[in-house]
Amino acid sequence: MTDADGLPESDDDSSGEKKSFWDHLRDLRKALLRSAIAIGLALIVCLLLADKLVSILEYPLQRMAAFQTPKPTVAFKIGGAQLGPYEVTREQFPALPAGAAPHVVYEIGATQIGQQQVLTLKPTPDTSADAGVLRIRLHNLSPGDAFFVAFRIALYGALVVAAPFWIFFMGQFFLPALSIRERGIFFQWLCWGVLLFFAGVVLTYFMLLPLALRASVEYSHLMGFEASDWRADAYIGFVTKFIVGMGIGFQFPIVTLLLVKLGLLTHRQLAHYRRHVIVLTLILGALLTTPEVITQIAMAVPLYILYEISIWIAWYWDWKKRRAGALAA
Repeated sequence: MTDADGLPESDDDSSGEKKSFWDHLRDLRKALLRSAIAIGLALIVCLLLADKLVSILEYPLQRMAAFQTPKPTVAFKIGGAQLGPYEVTREQFPALPAGAAPHVVYEIGATQIGQQQVLTLKPTPDTSADAGVLRIRLHNLSPGDAFFVAFRIALYGALVVAAPFWIFFMGQFFLPALSIRERGIFFQWLCWGVLLFFAGVVLTYFMLLPLALRASVEYSHLMGFEASDWRADAYIGFVTKFIVGMGIGFQFPIVTLLLVKLGLLTHRQLAHYRRHVIVLTLILGALLTTPEVITQIAMAVPLYILYEISIWIAWYWDWKKRRAGALAA
């Protein structure tokens, strides 16, 4: 229902009178409180499952092997602990087995020679599936790091787990102000937004993030630094910001096409501003992820591809509109 000005009417209370400003404010407070309770409960659950969430976020480290050039490696095993693998050359270890990228584990032991204890290295070729894969070790360097890392992961997890609840509670507040047609349009755009968000998350998690992590390792080696030990809080912050930032960045075509629908942009204008969008995507990569070249480019490329798709969609809408006008004439 709409009023005389064409605006949606407010919901009526049981007495048939329109809700006052304070009634709407009370409804908003109730929606926010329910949303906060849902997120709080989800936060507690995610804190209890923090170790499982850490394992999920460590998966891109394992995926780095897909972008790794095979090289000879060695590892050193002391009891149940293993150091490495470390990339080496045949000049450093002439006794490496034949092959382009052999991997050898040296078991460190000791033997008695006279009155001296002498360390021994027993080579054992490793032919397992993950042999020679560079392993990044994550470390907590202060007493409070473990808690802060767990809380950060749990907070992101709680926002995702509780999303159906807080979206429902906030929808109860906003949707009554929309007409039936406006609600249909809203849900249509919301579904596309959610789909693009998860598309960005999946693409980043399985492809872009392992590639960016591997590139950062190679760049560290190029600069002469070791890159096999990272701070856990820095890694978690990088990964979560990259994943969430890419999900938000994938809303770019939604915003662009919404401006086209409102008549503020045309497909010709979108095509004209291609060069400007390249710069904009690089800036978005710095703002939504981390301000360094690797992640900027990793985010800019898919965003620009989505922009090109938006241009074609806008062209199709314009062609469809012109065709309908020609048929009507």
